[in-house]
Amino acid sequence: MKPHEGRSRVIIEQVKPEIDCGRHAVKRVAGDLVMVTASIYGDGHDHLGARLLYRRANQSGWQYSPFVALGNDIWQASFQADSIGPWVYTVQAWVDHFDTWVHDLHKRLDAQAAPQPAGIPLNEPLPSGTSDATSTPPTAVASVAPSDIPLALRTGANLLDAASARARGEDARTLKGAASSLRWIAERSQPRYEFPLSPEIIGVAMQYPDLQFATTYARELPLWVDRERAQFSSWYEFFPRSASNTPGQHGTLRDVERMLPRIAEMGFDVVYMPPIHPIGTAFRKGKNNSTTAEAGDVGSPWAIGNADGGHKAILKELGNFDDFAAMIKTANKAGIDIALDIAFQCSPDHPWVKEHPEWFQIRPDGSIQYAENPPKKYQDIYPLNFESSDWQNLWEELYSVFAFWVGKGVHVFRVDNPHTKALPFWEWCIAEMRKTHPEVIFLAEAFTRPHVMYGLAKGGYTQSYTYFSWRTTKQELTEYMTQVTTAPVSDFFRPNLWPNTPDILPAFLQTTNPAAYMQRIILAATLGASYGVYGPAFELMEYQPAKPGSEEYLNSEKYQLREWDRENPKSLAPLYTLLNTIRHHHPALQTNETLRFHSIGNDNLICYSKRLGNDVVLCVVNLNPDSIETAYTTLDLVALGLTDSEFTVEDLLSGEVYAWRGAHNYVELDPARMPAHVFHVQTSDRLQDSAKA
Repeated sequence: MKPHEGRSRVIIEQVKPEIDCGRHAVKRVAGDLVMVTASIYGDGHDHLGARLLYRRANQSGWQYSPFVALGNDIWQASFQADSIGPWVYTVQAWVDHFDTWVHDLHKRLDAQAAPQPAGIPLNEPLPSGTSDATSTPPTAVASVAPSDIPLALRTGANLLDAASARARGEDARTLKGAASSLRWIAERSQPRYEFPLSPEIIGVAMQYPDLQFATTYARELPLWVDRERAQFSSWYEFFPRSASNTPGQHGTLRDVERMLPRIAEMGFDVVYMPPIHPIGTAFRKGKNNSTTAEAGDVGSPWAIGNADGGHKAILKELGNFDDFAAMIKTANKAGIDIALDIAFQCSPDHPWVKEHPEWFQIRPDGSIQYAENPPKKYQDIYPLNFESSDWQNLWEELYSVFAFWVGKGVHVFRVDNPHTKALPFWEWCIAEMRKTHPEVIFLAEAFTRPHVMYGLAKGGYTQSYTYFSWRTTKQELTEYMTQVTTAPVSDFFRPNLWPNTPDILPAFLQTTNPAAYMQRIILAATLGASYGVYGPAFELMEYQPAKPGSEEYLNSEKYQLREWDRENPKSLAPLYTLLNTIRHHHPALQTNETLRFHSIGNDNLICYSKRLGNDVVLCVVNLNPDSIETAYTTLDLVALGLTDSEFTVEDLLSGEVYAWRGAHNYVELDPARMPAHVFHVQTSDRLQDSAKA
């Protein structure tokens, strides 16, 4: 079958970044330089031209950025995504006859015979006794120019005429005049020709390529641009009901508001609260996940809904919507986003159960199926049925939950177990929300298989929880973090590293050794541009599991009120503050793109760096909380941007400064003192640049 246009001779392949043949959007944040590469080639020796076409999705006209050939048919171009929302881009390439002509004309002119001495025929030997080195050169005369040069000049004139027809205004007149000049030169036989066009005229002509037979890539590729917090964020989680200063008293949203300045001072910019909705009473869970609740037990916030309402209501013990509005206002002033937990599941008391029983799975005996993971049973939770015959209305109602809270000033959502809901729903729901509120951020709490986690990210989730909680060895951390921070995964998946959650007390943290906690929070805050922590339990080093082998906390806050001694002198809150200060002062830590691991001769030490411009941060962490570890580094100096053999490293955790030389440097870390170095790497050139700034 013949193509529609067989004269389009250029092939475009392997465009990167591209997610699933353009099925899903590549992700960037506002201000990012979007770098695009492609394999571009054609037949023969003609030169090619190529440009990157890009635009905001709601614009009709393209903007252009030229591709540069990197060699071996690989080309590269870039553009800056300067606003949030949807963008598209594609690649266009063509046979560049004008550039080919310029190149060939240079070769023709270079091949002209050199000038010969006066009176001596071309290709004849000098007279006997004449020496170039000793005699005075006779008057030079030019050789006869090749006869094809005037013809080549006329060809160039035709190409410039065609370019002038595509140009406008002064550019068109300039190109027309250049064409006339070429013809004038061609009509006058000359013994020798010089190149007739200035770089300026060539530059003008190159702006108006002949695209008649250009090849345009088969797809317009989607790009989603988020606000900066989508890439760089520090999350602090706590339960509002445990926020009271009065022992035994249920916390309120006003208590949360009171806490916000302290959290902002620690450097956190997202405060995440578990569900704040009414809690069901049917089959309510008691302390430590007991199936029998006693008088006064507050139940699990994830058992959503009672007679007071469901997902669009506030637990009355927490307060009302005026309290919520006051909390949002205070958070905004402090530069904090309030993140709400959205858990699409219901208590048996939820209004949806009576109003829409068709949204749930009905068992043969007519009862509604509760959540279970046999043999475990969770009678206080009814999962939604995404195969319901009324699925369209179910989708609309769930979307309306997000829309409701966005209307109340919420722009960040942590979504509970999204992998247990239909993936097509999320793709539709998030896309609908972005039509009117592109600033909204969605964090997927999906501890599941990699393909499912990646599928949620491709479907629109801004960030995702990761396996970091369980990656503790050097090999595990290196392999996993390399995977999630390297293309193509990094083009759509943004990791958010959490050392603990209310559901996860990893075995590594079931210890009274503070070094274990310090190590994990330092890793999370420096390996990832986004990280989070279940705050009070971590900073006060809550370490006891519900039972041996369990990852559940004993006396879990999920089932009861807790009192936290936030002024405890052993609290890790000062380390939170120091790490977040370092993160905000060093742009290198605000991205994942440049994470590089360096060799160090001890499996209990891990060494890695991040670099952005002249800002370079190098970390060495002792993974053994119980012992001093030593080794020599083998640094990748190129990755660090180092040209000097001597440089200094300042430990941002301790303030100590070390003079280092080359790739091999001695490190000793005593976890009883501090289990890590977070070095700012400085050379003499960078010190001078900093002084000028």
